[in-house]
Amino acid sequence: MSNANNNERKVPELSLTSYTKGSPEEQVQFVDTLMFGLKEYGFVILNDHTVDQKKVDEAYAMVKQFFALPAQKKNEYKGDNGGQRGYTPFGMEHAKDSEHPDLKEFWHVGRELAADSQYKGIYPENIWPAEVPGFKEKFLDLYESMDATANVLLEAIGKGLDVPENFFADMVKDGNSILRTIHYPPTDGHDTTNSIRAGAHEDINLITMLVGATSSGLQLLDRDGTWLDVNSKPGQLVVDSGDMMARLTNNVLPATTHRVINPDNSGEERYSMPYFVHPHSKASLACLDSCVGEGKKWEDITAGDFLNQRLREIGLIK
Repeated sequence: MSNANNNERKVPELSLTSYTKGSPEEQVQFVDTLMFGLKEYGFVILNDHTVDQKKVDEAYAMVKQFFALPAQKKNEYKGDNGGQRGYTPFGMEHAKDSEHPDLKEFWHVGRELAADSQYKGIYPENIWPAEVPGFKEKFLDLYESMDATANVLLEAIGKGLDVPENFFADMVKDGNSILRTIHYPPTDGHDTTNSIRAGAHEDINLITMLVGATSSGLQLLDRDGTWLDVNSKPGQLVVDSGDMMARLTNNVLPATTHRVINPDNSGEERYSMPYFVHPHSKASLACLDSCVGEGKKWEDITAGDFLNQRLREIGLIK
């Protein structure tokens, strides 16, 4: 059931510069609207951010080059790390509690750690496709841009949650954040009765920032149990909160279920590029003091242990 035609329900849009360059009153308004959007919808749409659209366009051009390679060549870049780096083939991932694979293939870029980082050897190393010149440089540059915007957003969320000023900055320093590039091939010839491009799921991480998907199909599960289209324009970032944020805030900021539905035109392909913001693996996801309320809903767990638990649940590690 969908309420796509319900004009009364729409994901809020915000201008990031009203927070980074605005007056104190504008900053307060930004935080209030951000918190409302994440509580009410689990999503917001961000305008006037710091991720250069030219970088995004160039990255998408490289992504298309890679996914156009023969399957045998792409499989050479399959990482033995639960899909955390490099290539994950079509049909490998499925939504939690679903046995039907998603109709997608993807590539993961992670953080390049300093040689003396305590997480060197804990996070998998990046893999780079030799067939696409400049891929490494372009994606590390885009990764840094997405990371910078994420840090600003987390600072604003921290103000809304009344945590110490550097709480999130410390949590995501050397964090295991991932830039995922996704290719949804044409659905013609695939099992579209049981499988969709991305089955109903919640993201694993703190927040996700989706930059410039090439076509529609993203929907969130609204509070009344209907599906609401999430439409964005070039230059906008779609932001949602994930399971780690839900645990940390005792569901004050819930992880909203969302999906990517199959297109009406079975010959249509889709590309998208979400940035999954993760804490460092030792970070505690214990409930914040300001969010305990009538009691904690979950046991304490570290971000690393939670990530591995969820990767098993979605079929990426055994």
